[in-house]
Amino acid sequence: MNQWIVHKFGGSSVADDGCFRRVADIVESSNNPREAVVLSACRGVTDDLLRLVALAEKADGDYASALAALETRHTQLAAALLDKAARDVYVAELQRDLVDVAGMLHTVRLIRGAPNALRDVIAGHGEIWSSRLFAPFLRERARIAGEVLWIDARRVVVVEWGPLGPVVDWQQSERRLRALVPQEFVGRLIITGFIATTGQGVPTTLGRNGSDFSGSIFGALLEAAEIHIWTDVDGVLSADPRLVPNAQVIDQLSYNEAMELAYFGAKVIHPQTMEPAIARDIPIYIRNTFAPLKPGTLICAKPVSAHAVKGITSIDSVALVNLEGAGMIGVPGTANRLFGALRDAGISVILISQGSSEHSICFAIPADQAARAEDAVRRAFDTELRSGHIQSVDVELGMSILAVVGDGMAGARGVAARVFDSLARAAINVRAIAQGASERNISVVVEGKGAAKALRAVHAGFYLSPNTLSIGLIGPGTVGRELLAQIGGQIGRLRGLNVDLRVRGIADSKRMLIEPGEIDLAAWPQRLQQAGEALDLAKFAAAMQPDYIPHALIIDCSASAEVAAHYREWLERGIHVVTPNKKANSGALPLYRACQEAARGAGSHYLYEATVGAGLPIIQTLRDLRATGDDVLSIEGIFSGTLAYLFNVFDGREPFSSIVRTAKQKGYTEPDPRDDLSGMDVARKLIILGREMGLTLEMSDVRVEGLVPRGLENCSVEQFMDRLPQFDGEMMTRYAEARAKGEVLRYVGRIDASGAATVGLTRVGSGHAFANIALTDNIVRFATRRYCDNPLIVQGPGAGPEVTAGGVFADILRLAAYLGAHL
Repeated sequence: MNQWIVHKFGGSSVADDGCFRRVADIVESSNNPREAVVLSACRGVTDDLLRLVALAEKADGDYASALAALETRHTQLAAALLDKAARDVYVAELQRDLVDVAGMLHTVRLIRGAPNALRDVIAGHGEIWSSRLFAPFLRERARIAGEVLWIDARRVVVVEWGPLGPVVDWQQSERRLRALVPQEFVGRLIITGFIATTGQGVPTTLGRNGSDFSGSIFGALLEAAEIHIWTDVDGVLSADPRLVPNAQVIDQLSYNEAMELAYFGAKVIHPQTMEPAIARDIPIYIRNTFAPLKPGTLICAKPVSAHAVKGITSIDSVALVNLEGAGMIGVPGTANRLFGALRDAGISVILISQGSSEHSICFAIPADQAARAEDAVRRAFDTELRSGHIQSVDVELGMSILAVVGDGMAGARGVAARVFDSLARAAINVRAIAQGASERNISVVVEGKGAAKALRAVHAGFYLSPNTLSIGLIGPGTVGRELLAQIGGQIGRLRGLNVDLRVRGIADSKRMLIEPGEIDLAAWPQRLQQAGEALDLAKFAAAMQPDYIPHALIIDCSASAEVAAHYREWLERGIHVVTPNKKANSGALPLYRACQEAARGAGSHYLYEATVGAGLPIIQTLRDLRATGDDVLSIEGIFSGTLAYLFNVFDGREPFSSIVRTAKQKGYTEPDPRDDLSGMDVARKLIILGREMGLTLEMSDVRVEGLVPRGLENCSVEQFMDRLPQFDGEMMTRYAEARAKGEVLRYVGRIDASGAATVGLTRVGSGHAFANIALTDNIVRFATRRYCDNPLIVQGPGAGPEVTAGGVFADILRLAAYLGAHL
């Protein structure tokens, strides 16, 4: 005979008629011939029933209207789910129950109070009404083989309440179940949750979480193969998702892990609920009624999971009490006196921490018990306090306990180190520490105001890749747009390499889009327009640095000096910066130095390879030369793709102004070609390289020969283009002079170790490296002590959105490597 499978559905799973249908679909989808379905009351009904009692206890409480509302709700459910015959039967039974409940409420009104037994009887009706409705509904659908049998759990489960809650009389309960359910039964049992009866036959409940307990009890009584607890979440989460947006569903937990997490406040089934299943080694699945295809969380004796740490949770509103004194050292019985006094005062101790010196003992308790605890301890050690053998009893309120739980922590090196490293990085001070010999739990006491931050930081330390980057991009123009496309195309591959790039913010010059998770890179332009808000760089930076993601990165693809002015602040806060924007590194020397010092001081990274040569490895080559001890004698090159194109094409057959106009039409120049012809962009690149050489270079130190004719500097773009042909003769003369000597014209920037820096049009021989480049190539020539006879040359496309974005992307991956990624 097939073993039973037990399903328990919570109140949210049977909230309305649609939910009832969903539950029926789940129950009918199983091929197992014998299954039991334990139901809670419809969502909110148990609270409504207890509210009836509270209303009846008041002289003016209108419990009749509230009772009528419950009748209406269940009658409407029956109308939506049952045919007329079954509905009439259900409504008749419901009305008989309502008469009974009204009579009990009348008794409460007369005596102005409700005995617990009466309160339990009233509160238990919700499960009767929901299950008694579901049984005929399932029967009418006729989609499963076998019978549909409704069982009132009060006829089966016998309990007695003790100090620790209800205790099941297993023998009597088993005997009663066998009398109701034949050994050869095939079909579905529909069972009321939450309710039971005492040995004296008095109806009672199983307390809060009682329906889960019912599921476990019937799993044990039926010797079930599995118990499925259906709720409104995908399983047990690694942390509270309200505090940790990146909380993940835990695939498998041991019974002990689940109990530890439940004790420290995680949303797991109550430890008492699991006891019958644990005793009989029945696996428990926590699953989502609203996503039944998801696997949920398996709780069993021997879980198989890749995670050493299963969950991080916390208890708030805690007080930390510290008993301290030299007179405690080596004195037997001190702890016994302390905790005996707390026991006698009814104080619940959550955590205990004591150093091996025995000079102090500290313990954590619920904050609302702090005053009683302090009084109890002072009375217990009154003599020692007056004599000075014990110096103090200190109570600190506003504390929280953070618990890290996992069986896999036992014997695993580095787990505690990761906990405390995560807390240190988040600037969280630990006040007390406790770890049992089982190594299943590491608990720390922290200030309550930093508890959420601590929780997120530790969770990130265990559940996120250490190479997870929270990314904000500023300037989604030509280069920025291309970069987002490149990142989007590589995210999957990089996550396979343990590099998790999460673009969470995008900002243009006016608006910004910030997402708590990550932005869909396939639809960001629409999202920026629809959900974007006014740009606020301070808010943007703060949002990119959440305490639940290990690293923050801002990518500046704008050309804004205003944005560049924020680099120092971001770097000081520990936000990494990657940029092709030249403004910070070629502007005032103090800003450049401030950015470098901020990065060093905060341990952040400031990367800007694409500021010179787009995607070409020019800055990295220079750094490598200097880092390995080479002396850089000079650097010269063609640093402008636009100017490289103009002088590659200019062969004397077409006027120079015509070539400029064509280049502008093709998009090879800036919208205002003077930005290229002025030579200032080349000068800025030269300043950046000079500063990387260790020179204290300012713009005033660079001698720049611009190609914008005198008198055309300040006119409109249209006027400039119209008047430029007037100066073609001068450019033709320079071309002719060069050609006469077998040379070509090239626009070159040059800097040497003395700091002499020049930018301008020069002539080079036809055999020179600069004379033989592709149309828009950049070429940079490093003359060093090692590379003196044959200088080192880096050459390739130095402009264009794809290669520039590629250079920025390379910096992002370089950053990931610095942070520990193996690419």
